[in-house]
Amino acid sequence: MLLVYTHKITPRLRYTFKHLCTRILGIPVSFTTIIEEFIAHDSLKMSYTRQPLGNEIFIKNHELLFEQGLSDIDINVQNWEYTKGFFSTGEKSALPFDIFAASFYLLSRYEEYLPHVKDSYGRFTASESLAFKHQFLKQPVVDIWAYKLKELLEDKFENFSFPNRVYNVQPVVDVPMAYYFRQKGLIRTIGGIFNDLFRLRLRRLYQRFLVLSGFKRDPYDTFKWIINKQKHSQFKFLVFFLIGGYSTFDKNININKKQFVSLIKSVADYCNVGLKASYFALDDIAVLKKEKKKIESITNYELQATRHSFSKLNLPTSYRNLIELEVNQDFTMGYINELGFRAGTCTPFLFYDLDYEVQTPLLINSFHCIDAALLKQQSLLDKKQELQRLIHQVKLVNGTFTPIFHNYSFSDDARWEGYRELFTIILDSANEN
Repeated sequence: MLLVYTHKITPRLRYTFKHLCTRILGIPVSFTTIIEEFIAHDSLKMSYTRQPLGNEIFIKNHELLFEQGLSDIDINVQNWEYTKGFFSTGEKSALPFDIFAASFYLLSRYEEYLPHVKDSYGRFTASESLAFKHQFLKQPVVDIWAYKLKELLEDKFENFSFPNRVYNVQPVVDVPMAYYFRQKGLIRTIGGIFNDLFRLRLRRLYQRFLVLSGFKRDPYDTFKWIINKQKHSQFKFLVFFLIGGYSTFDKNININKKQFVSLIKSVADYCNVGLKASYFALDDIAVLKKEKKKIESITNYELQATRHSFSKLNLPTSYRNLIELEVNQDFTMGYINELGFRAGTCTPFLFYDLDYEVQTPLLINSFHCIDAALLKQQSLLDKKQELQRLIHQVKLVNGTFTPIFHNYSFSDDARWEGYRELFTIILDSANEN
């Protein structure tokens, strides 16, 4: 057990140390404000305060973990060997930066509570983030900092045996629209036909005819391939189905259609199934509750995980609603147009409510790669190289790689050419040295 001496034990301090020390490094951590107790401890120990007590491992604290509420923080990001750091500490500190305060800033999504420019969907964008502006978005800096702490502890306590964690993959398949042509109902189908004619999309009209006549598989119906891939994978897929009502934003199949229900059940036989919450469920807990009950009635087990439509989050409301409905995990944290680590970590972490100053039971699984962001790369080779660079970063800290692909990105559409191969590369990455 690691004992940490500090002048004040706060919820922020407990939360941050437990993520870095316990979740990432696998070391139990305890805290004390009593010097005698700290001196008597004969195993791992360090001080996190204003001045060192003696010759122990000492990291000078920034005030962030001892504050409450939000304040205007002056942040100066600097180079630190092969990574970046901020909240510099001075000469006496064993590390040049307060990695705990910096980690809390990223994990709590502090910057998302501050004034910022949102996109057309009301989302916090990558370009507004500290990580993007200072070019460390594509590094899991929180995990890297934790490993730097581990090096310090290993040098000081040579006899202590540190646990090793293993790199793993947490594949996510998002299903906002199960079928492109099928099961849309008479009115939507007729509307689609007239729209194709009006826009002279004759090729699509012909494809629609083949699918509706049963001569060709629906382009979005890639579920047989997904299930087959699951059968040969060591990692359990998490498939999120959108079951909310038809709207301007959400256009999936009506959940009352037997074939759609049958599809969800068949996927649930092999994969874990979660709820892709509709756009209007984001702010309306009554709608979210209704969708939760519906998906549970189909899968016959309690809902464990959600993802929000359009990867939109309204902090802290979105997460508070999930907590109230006793949902355990969320997979919305990430950027649509950029690869990287929105919360600075590749380790699932608990949501910290900055307004209430409390650690919650909701586990946040931030995604680092989404199929749409890979479209920025022109060639398939470029996509592969970018993906491999990201995987390498996660492997360096033995973290969890969380990619998000959609059912339609496994289709034969030219836009998604090679995406089945990209998904396979991710699944196979755990078998590589």
